[in-house]
Amino acid sequence: MAAPQAYEQPTINKAWEVFLVHVPTILLIWIVTAVLAGLGAALTWVIVLIGVGMAGGGLAGETAVTAASALGQLVQVPFSILSSLVGVLFVAVPALHYARGETITIQAAFAELLRRPWRYLLAGMVFSLVMTIGFVLCIVPGLVVALVMPIYVNRIFLTDQSIPDAFAASFQAVYRSANGPDFLGIEILAWVLVVVVSVCTCGLGALLAVPVSSFYLQNLAYHKGLVS
Repeated sequence: MAAPQAYEQPTINKAWEVFLVHVPTILLIWIVTAVLAGLGAALTWVIVLIGVGMAGGGLAGETAVTAASALGQLVQVPFSILSSLVGVLFVAVPALHYARGETITIQAAFAELLRRPWRYLLAGMVFSLVMTIGFVLCIVPGLVVALVMPIYVNRIFLTDQSIPDAFAASFQAVYRSANGPDFLGIEILAWVLVVVVSVCTCGLGALLAVPVSSFYLQNLAYHKGLVS
């Protein structure tokens, strides 16, 4: 069972208040994800520039540039994976907060992430793969998968279900439960509002809109009975 406040009617004011007490944790998550992504991008550019600088003319030069570009992209992969792993805390921290009924400190958030890192990495890879296949097929299947993410992350972090079982249970909760349609409608609206706020503020609004919406949706998931 989650904390009693998890089952209360969610409101924007409540989500905002909970976000405020988690500002240090959320801020560090933003910083770490940005630094990891930036390091990966910087190393990629350095490798490419070195390749261009060392390349001579003709076919050999083109081959060197192509090889440097490929190596740069390869080097960026671990940084992207680590950035995504830390980034999942934007959803996991609200889930942990409502489950425990306490403020999730920086130490607690990263301790949880490091407790089962391989589970979280594998779960993220499986989810990303399925979602990508969905987008490639016809976009809509990818969106269908993406919409179960708040429930999926909750189950991955807060239960011992296997990854396939967690995915199946999340899909069942969102698309085959009585309150699933209500949750879906509000979740889509929340996504739209996040995009609008982000666009209207040149991206800066996302620093607030993303975590506040995440707290709101986790509260909503408990209130609607999609997680317990």
